[in-house]
Formats: sequence, C-alpha cells, structure tokens
Amino acid sequence: MQGKRGRPRSEQTQRSILEASYELLLEHGFGAVTVEKIADRAKVSKATIYKWWPNKAAVVMDGYLSAASERLPVPDTGAVYDDVIQHASNLARFLTGREGSILAQLVGEGQFDSGLAEAYRERYFQPRRQEARRLLERGIQRGQLKAGVEADTCIDLIYGPIFYRLLITGARIDGDYVERLVHMAFDGIRT
Repeated sequence: MQGKRGRPRSEQTQRSILEASYELLLEHGFGAVTVEKIADRAKVSKATIYKWWPNKAAVVMDGYLSAASERLPVPDTGAVYDDVIQHASNLARFLTGREGSILAQLVGEGQFDSGLAEAYRERYFQPRRQEARRLLERGIQRGQLKAGVEADTCIDLIYGPIFYRLLITGARIDGDYVERLVHMAFDGIRT
C-alpha cells in the first residue's frame, strides 16, 4: 500500500524536475542551466535529481524530450512514402521552431561536453533513427520498398540533409525541401 502512495509522488516529482529543466533551458540556454537551479525551480534537493539522472546533461535532455515528444508523432498511413514525408516534415517543422534552435545549441555545446553529446545521441537522435527505421522496415514488409534496402543509409539520405541545413548552412528547411529529399531517396529504394 505504501508503495502505491509513493509512486505517484515520484512521478510528479520527476515531472516537476523535467519541467524545471526545460523552462531553464528555454530561458537561459544549456550553459547557464545547473543542477542547483533545476533543484531550486522544482523545489527538490540535488540528491533527488541525482537519484534519477547521472548528470545535468541527462536531465536537461529528458526535460527537452518530454516537452517535445508530443510534437513528433510516428505516422502509419499504410503507405511508406507518405509516412516518411509526414515524419520528416514534422521533424523539419519542429527543428525550425524554438526547439530546433535549442537542439542546435545542445549539439554545439556537446562538442565541448562529452556527457551532453552522449545524452543527445542516446536520448534524442537514436530514438528518432529508430522511428525512421521502423517506418522503412514496415515499407519493406509491405512490399513498398526493395528488399535488402539499408535502412540506416536511407535514414542518412533523408534526414541528414535536414540536420545539415539546421546545423551548418542555415538554409531554409520547409515542406517543399523535405518532399524533394524524400522523392529523390525513394527513386532508388521503391519497388
């Protein structure tokens, strides 16, 4: 009985910590966020944060992801081409908004903070790649893509240029650009 009472409080405490870390990230950027500031905003101790997260980078990434995950649904329209267009378009819209500028900042900071780089690779990029991989594997299973298609290479072909524009060139990322990317990639992988 006692375990049941403690669990919702733990979930509520974790949610408060994640919200506090995300708010601080939005307000001040990653460099200015500290575990102390997160603890203060969430009204918990630093020990409470360290109970669930190994470092600042991990809690900030989880806060970022919990706030952003609802905006990146994984579609299943029955057509892999449409699914990938929708998935990549959702990502492009997300990246061109406030969250995208935060992600770019996190990637930049990650060049000097290996803990942060590991956290965004593990908590943000790998799950997104896994979603895209599932979309492509579903397309192979449905016979919409060639058997033996290398999913990871296709993911790099479709999603890599989006991140290249976000992080390197600063060129426009819009629906037309995403459609052209997907169309070109699918020219080589469709059955």
